[in-house]
Amino acid sequence: MTEADGMPPARVVVADEQTVVREGIVMLLGLLPGIEVVGAAADGNEAVRLVAELDPDVVLMDLRMPRCDGAEATGRIRSEYPRTQVVVLTTYADDASLFPALKAGARGYLTKDAGGDEIVRAVHSVLSGDAGLSPGIQRRLLERLSEPEPTGPAQETPDGLTARETEVLVLIADGLTNQEIARTLHVSTATVKTHINNLFAKTGLKDRAQAVRYAFGKGLVRPPGG
Repeated sequence: MTEADGMPPARVVVADEQTVVREGIVMLLGLLPGIEVVGAAADGNEAVRLVAELDPDVVLMDLRMPRCDGAEATGRIRSEYPRTQVVVLTTYADDASLFPALKAGARGYLTKDAGGDEIVRAVHSVLSGDAGLSPGIQRRLLERLSEPEPTGPAQETPDGLTARETEVLVLIADGLTNQEIARTLHVSTATVKTHINNLFAKTGLKDRAQAVRYAFGKGLVRPPGG
């Protein structure tokens, strides 16, 4: 799928919170065959807006971003603009990052040590209907598939909370401060505050004490000795 093959280049939007990283990715992609960068976003909300405006083929999506993280943005894009595919390009390869992104609809997942050729392959793989996964991510998925299934019922997130918002809620119930939550999740304090504001709005909670009671009441955490 390159101009040399008689096919137009893949039109790509880059979404990454860090300006230096975002501009570096855009510069790298500009040197690669078969890729045309049509826009760049600093957070998930902006990524969704650019998809609506520009109708790109693929979004290269970071995960840890303010206001709207990559997994949430991926879900919105795949729901509202299903023609556009999403390839995650992130620093993180842990289960808490990988599986929510894939569940949200990402067809590719690369870490930021990927080379230019690997990014091009992933972009064109997802446009061909295949998965664009790095070898390390493929191994992790195979390992996960080989793990025994949990015996208990799957736990649904309440009141439309995203997986990340639920995770923040559980950490609040565990007594962590915003700064401690940020360190635990490897995000900024501002991002934690955004998640808290969002989950409060969705659940009608007004303070952290209510959030703790809510988490216990929904069975997200167990009371001491429970």
